[in-house]
Amino acid sequence: MSERPLNDDNGSTGPDDNDRFEGIVDAETELPQALDSARAGETPTPDLAVIEAGSRTLRTQAGPPQGDIPARPEDPETDRALREVETELAGRWGETKLDPSLVRIEALMDILGHPQRAYPSIHITGTNGKTSTARMIESLLSAFDLRTGRYTSPHVQSITERISLDGAPISAERFIETYRDIKPYVEMVDDREDYRLSFFEVMTAMAYAAFADAPVDVAVVEVGMGGTWDATNVIDASVAVVTPISLDHTDRLGSTPGDIAGEKGGIVKQDATVVLAQQPVDAAQVLLKRSVEVDATVAREGMEFGVVSREVAVGGQLLTLRGLGGEYPEVFLPLYGAHQAHNAAVALAAVEAFFGIGSQHARTLDIDTVRRAFAQVTSPGRLEVVRRSPTVVLDAAHNPAGAQVTAEAVTEAFGFSRLIGVVGASADKDVRGLLEAFEPVFAEVVVTRNSTPRSMDPDELAAVAVEVFGAERVQVEPRLDDALEAAITLAEEEAEFSGAGVLVTGSVITVGEARLLLGKG
Repeated sequence: MSERPLNDDNGSTGPDDNDRFEGIVDAETELPQALDSARAGETPTPDLAVIEAGSRTLRTQAGPPQGDIPARPEDPETDRALREVETELAGRWGETKLDPSLVRIEALMDILGHPQRAYPSIHITGTNGKTSTARMIESLLSAFDLRTGRYTSPHVQSITERISLDGAPISAERFIETYRDIKPYVEMVDDREDYRLSFFEVMTAMAYAAFADAPVDVAVVEVGMGGTWDATNVIDASVAVVTPISLDHTDRLGSTPGDIAGEKGGIVKQDATVVLAQQPVDAAQVLLKRSVEVDATVAREGMEFGVVSREVAVGGQLLTLRGLGGEYPEVFLPLYGAHQAHNAAVALAAVEAFFGIGSQHARTLDIDTVRRAFAQVTSPGRLEVVRRSPTVVLDAAHNPAGAQVTAEAVTEAFGFSRLIGVVGASADKDVRGLLEAFEPVFAEVVVTRNSTPRSMDPDELAAVAVEVFGAERVQVEPRLDDALEAAITLAEEEAEFSGAGVLVTGSVITVGEARLLLGKG
């Protein structure tokens, strides 16, 4: 039995049967190895120690901790056991080294008795908006008295965030128990296959097992990457959701939206209902062709459902949505941006389709229940306000398309007189495109890095930023805590009540670490 080599003689990191899936490393969806290693009991570096402890100045000015993201377990024994599990998982093949095969995960599901077949599922793919849409779907299903399981990735701060029951991350104790329950079976598959199960494959199996054990009435499952070969794709979901597709992971999924749609369309199963967000033309064509091939029913945003109207409101926005069964007026969504309104329309159509509305029933869902569900939605790290005076907002945009909608949303929702950016991005991303999307809204930008090795070197990031913004608008702070302090200082230069703000962005990991520094979780 051998561990898959990280680099072979040719410099490849993936299977050699498909070059497009080789060399797979991605800091946006991979377990933050350095930070989690420190949390798993290894001696942290000075930078990581600062991230764990937080900055006293920043922490004292932060608001109360958010309950949506769990902190470390208070019980020392539980914390030790969780660190052991994190260490074992982190030692596996990285979750974004995509192997175009479901052999290992299918073998594990077979040994476990196919827990993923114990409940119906809603499967979600796309480039941006998957997690927010999943959380909205979960909230709607819960409001209609269904017990839900939600599997999303990556996590913002705690690995336990990835598996949720009844709208909340599972406890550390349950996470540990689930891992220990399936570990013997994971080792059986490890011994039989050429390569050990990956981090993401084991996490996926844990989620499916936890949902079956609960048991849940319905699982809401977000793909890790792509769709066809994603470990989550051993489910046979009755509803498949495709959020907007744009260019990301192009070295693995394809160089055009149409190519990427070909991979993501693999989650569309025979006789399913497909809920499509607005898509580029070539992506839409590919997804519609796939739907015809498997006799799936299609619901398209802008045709069968959509956003009728939206207006900015205090703490979010007020929507009128058109679902598959009719209109839903005066729906308050406590999230910012037009993109979240479109995510809400997609989520509503997905839940309607799950209940048979539009095919078996011609009616709307109970409007009061829908309103209550959307009013309770949260999405940590997505235009999340974590500090006031000046206002500090976190957003996990990490590609040009995500940055564009974030830039539009922060302008609409906050109306800052002056906005300072803090950007820590991954080296393998389209960093120039990301910065260009933010250039019109950032008065100045502080470039930095997060704790992972794949974070772009601050000086290299600064060189690109200078080309986009000009040298006078760029500041370099290699440590994230220093970058936050510098940005807050720049925002405060216009005086306390000037309406200046700070946006921290560029990576899920950067946002998660900034959240820790600002006392959240």
